[in-house]
Amino acid sequence: MKTLTIADGRGFAVRQLRTLRRHLTTPSEDDTPLLGNSRRAWVRRIPYVIALILQASLIPTGIANLVSFYGLVLPVAAALTVAQTTPLFLAITRPLAAWWISAATLVTTAAITARHHQVEGSWPWTAPMILAYLFLLLALGLRESRATVLSVWIATFLLTVLTTTLGLPRAGDGTTVLLIALSGAVLLLGWAIRDRAVARRLLSEQQQISEIERERRTLLEERARIARELHDVVAHHMSVIAVQAASAPYRIEGVPADAAEEFTTIADAARESLAEMRRLLGVLRSEESAAEKAPQPGVDRLAQLVETVGRAGVPAELTVDEGLAERVPQAVGLSVYRIVQEALANVVRHAPGARTWVSLSEDGPELRLTVVNAPPPQRTESLEASVEGTGQGLVGMRERVRLVDGRLDTGPLPDGGFKVAAVLPLDLPLETPA
Repeated sequence: MKTLTIADGRGFAVRQLRTLRRHLTTPSEDDTPLLGNSRRAWVRRIPYVIALILQASLIPTGIANLVSFYGLVLPVAAALTVAQTTPLFLAITRPLAAWWISAATLVTTAAITARHHQVEGSWPWTAPMILAYLFLLLALGLRESRATVLSVWIATFLLTVLTTTLGLPRAGDGTTVLLIALSGAVLLLGWAIRDRAVARRLLSEQQQISEIERERRTLLEERARIARELHDVVAHHMSVIAVQAASAPYRIEGVPADAAEEFTTIADAARESLAEMRRLLGVLRSEESAAEKAPQPGVDRLAQLVETVGRAGVPAELTVDEGLAERVPQAVGLSVYRIVQEALANVVRHAPGARTWVSLSEDGPELRLTVVNAPPPQRTESLEASVEGTGQGLVGMRERVRLVDGRLDTGPLPDGGFKVAAVLPLDLPLETPA
């Protein structure tokens, strides 16, 4: 068993003193003024106002205290008091450096006042000195690390003990214990406030990250949904191509052998494309959406959608140009239906009972879709569960519009309502072979 020697004890003490010195000489890298990150200008000025008020009140009080109770001459009393209170301004940005100045002034003041033996004056610390020191420690606790805060309190304790015991002719009174206790409490308070502020900042950052991830997940889910729906749209046309190509030699008399072989090749290619699409769809389709077998809706289903919303308590009117439903491509019609569905669902969620107008018209080569709702009636309970949308909101609408190279415009109206306007092409551009 190893025996602890005097040399080992001295070595341990030296190491602890070096650690203490390192913490006391390593300030925080953040030099932002206290409350400097606030968006309000008057909040950022609060530390300077407090420092100014303290200096204006403590300087005359401290000078009077040193002159009256300790018999110091006015220039000396003024110099000591100003040296003790001026670091309050420095503490707003450099609290550790301000503490060094304040601690040196405390020891100097105690050494000078120890020569005077008036029993009325407290020693080694006067009341104005204690107040200035405590406010400085509060600023330090709000800025510096835990190790530095603890080191400052230990240094305060050691300075107090050394001042009252080592060579000074005057014994300390109650202010010795008072400063040690109050300094520990103030540092602990600043430490707790700082940790709480850091925790709130980290929580806010995490919430922002979560919101970004949520939006990204919503976007990916909507793209996967669009991919599944496009499969149904494209699969229908590919099936028609395969059937027509395979049956062409039997339906058309006198088809040359080369043409019949070409039809067979087309049918085989269509079937291979269908198989590949189904394989890719299996990757995109989740367990919850595996049962989506119903035909995809289009413009012809808008009337039924508006009627459903009307039964949910939202009076809606639908206007569609005559014969337009037959001229809308299936992919565009699906996008129109989903945009209207989500827009009406948003009315039910956020403006229950609001009168709504859905308009679909042809403008040359473009299709103009508008969904406008009036402000919601007062004292109307939410009907959020009464209608079912895609659950993706404006993110899904933008993806739908971008899918067919359209344009989307959404936003609140001056009267308190909301508008969703989309412009979609009636003739989808064909892919040009590379």
